[in-house]
Amino acid sequence: MPNIDELHKRLETVLSTLYLLFNEGYHSSSQNSQVRKELCLEAMRLNYFLIENATTNTPIVNALMALMCFHASRFDARNHPSGEPILYDDQDKNLWSTELIEKGNYYLIESAKGQEISKYHLEASIAYWHCTKTENPGKWEHILQLYNQLLQIEYSPITALNRTYALSKVAGKEKALHEALKLGLNENHFYHSLLGNLYIDFDNNKATEHLEIALNLAKSHSDKATIIKHLNKIK
Repeated sequence: MPNIDELHKRLETVLSTLYLLFNEGYHSSSQNSQVRKELCLEAMRLNYFLIENATTNTPIVNALMALMCFHASRFDARNHPSGEPILYDDQDKNLWSTELIEKGNYYLIESAKGQEISKYHLEASIAYWHCTKTENPGKWEHILQLYNQLLQIEYSPITALNRTYALSKVAGKEKALHEALKLGLNENHFYHSLLGNLYIDFDNNKATEHLEIALNLAKSHSDKATIIKHLNKIK
């Protein structure tokens, strides 16, 4: 076994690997599967081993576990029996797992015992607010501010894209459109899908244009089905 100093140096790589494993399960790149639960559950199982070991039971490990629990709590609400993904606003909150949300809360509290705020802490906090069933004016404001902090720690186009959705909830679609157009993620179907939905009711021609681009860029059958559903609403 490596000594404690060496162990903690390696821990960052281990957590990154588990994070990527969970994300591949949560947003599967497979053309036929939107969610691969077995990958998510394996990432959670391995992360739990780290928590069980006193040497690796650190705040950042608990933060990642909290993030996984919150995301996993909405598994059953995220997908239609046909395989089509269900967007957040359309999910049946009664299908969210109360047990996993409570576990997420526990690990999030455990993660606050240290001095460091990592991307896992911020993403877990964002996921916590997403698991809040009661809508209130402060919910999306909290999520927006957490995204702002996350982008300062580690910028990524997808994080910026997710922030734009939160911005639309706080400041309205027009403000969000202004920010989204700056991103220029022209090869990303999620980007065009978001633009399409933001343009609805403002400019349905542009909404249709972006949704059709998203449809051409999307690879999975489930993503294509969701985009077609939005196109049919406009037409």
